[in-house]
Amino acid sequence: MSGNQPTNIQVYRKKWNFNIGIILFGAIFIYLAATILMYLTSNQVAAYEVREGSILKDNAYRAMVLRDEMIVTADADGYVNYFALEGSKVGVKTRVYSLSDEKLDFKDTQADDTPELSAEEQASLLQKTQSFSDRFEEEQYQDVYTLKNTIQTMLENKSNQSKQAQLDAMAAEQPQGLAIYSAASDGIIVYATDGFEGITKADVTEKLFDKKDYQKKELSNNMKVHAGDPVYKLVRDDKWTAVILLSNEMAKQMKDRTSVKVRFSKDHETAVASFEMTQNKDGTFGFLTFENAMVRYAQDRFLDIELILKDESGLKIPKSSVTKKAFYLVPEDYLTQGGNNKEIGILIDTGKDHADFQNVDVYYRDQETGMIYLDETAFDSGTILCKPDSSDQFTMKETKTLKGVYNINKGYAEFKQVQILCESEEYYIVKSGNDYGLTNYDRIALNGKEVHENDVVFQ
Repeated sequence: MSGNQPTNIQVYRKKWNFNIGIILFGAIFIYLAATILMYLTSNQVAAYEVREGSILKDNAYRAMVLRDEMIVTADADGYVNYFALEGSKVGVKTRVYSLSDEKLDFKDTQADDTPELSAEEQASLLQKTQSFSDRFEEEQYQDVYTLKNTIQTMLENKSNQSKQAQLDAMAAEQPQGLAIYSAASDGIIVYATDGFEGITKADVTEKLFDKKDYQKKELSNNMKVHAGDPVYKLVRDDKWTAVILLSNEMAKQMKDRTSVKVRFSKDHETAVASFEMTQNKDGTFGFLTFENAMVRYAQDRFLDIELILKDESGLKIPKSSVTKKAFYLVPEDYLTQGGNNKEIGILIDTGKDHADFQNVDVYYRDQETGMIYLDETAFDSGTILCKPDSSDQFTMKETKTLKGVYNINKGYAEFKQVQILCESEEYYIVKSGNDYGLTNYDRIALNGKEVHENDVVFQ
């Protein structure tokens, strides 16, 4: 072959290869693009997480306290000093106070002299502090002062115990001019008077609630007294009464009540009181009578209290979530099960030899009437149903609305019926444990009127 002979080169078309990776990537890209477009163009649904909660319907009052109180007066002139701690229970043989011709000289109570808190007192103080920390809310800042006063009182009592020990030592020496007096009766001891001690239910007037002119006289150690002056007060009965002034509206609301639950703002304790009302020219007064707990408030003439008229617990949801939806009412015995599956449905009369099975979602069962609630939009009015294993038929006509919310746990809206127990300005408490209702931690549409059944929800 000659070296000058031209070479014949032919170009072949490259064979096209099928690439599954590019196809999958393209499909995913289109899906993501469509999802983003739907998200940007759709209405955003704000969600609310359902939680267990409660609503208290209460009414706040300043109550005036009436008790069985006895003022004990001094037998002679002198300087009074006290053995018993204020608020403690004393008996007829308990030493309560002394009278001396001169002021008694107490040594300064140094930190080393003050008895340490007992293990029980320390545990009580820790419990009160922990309870305060757990329930503290900024809008209830006055609770800080309640805790402060509790701690201060406990520490002052320890200091007083040191002074009482010194007084005991002085009394044991039986010096001239020092007389010891025991309690005049059993009761809780209080070292203050205010002029309200003799007031009874019949004496109550609106003017007594005005604290502007109220004066409380404290009685203290080494105070000069004269014969006939008050030296202490005894509260002699555990039964006591808190009196409140009622508005006309509240009087109507309370007229059939014989008892009421009360919460005390001072320490957040609650108690149940028997209740009665009386009316005079000044207005209507409510009398709340307690059989115990008097010792906690023995030193208080006025108490801030709340009447707890309703205390409901359940699932707490915003009022804005609640909407209404219409349903057909159908007898429960028209439900049946699908042939080869476990779906629940109904049999629809087609006018032929056989009825068509259609699966349904039951939104509520009324136990009293035996009726079930089916979605109104899923059927035409006048649809005729066939009763399983019977010749009976039922025409769908009657409708009824239910209150409910739209559950969005699954990414689309499902109507859930709610049974409202009570309400506040912004929230409802609804019944939990309902087969057709909500459960704790469900997510619902915050504004129920903006959502419809089966809407796809983007959050």
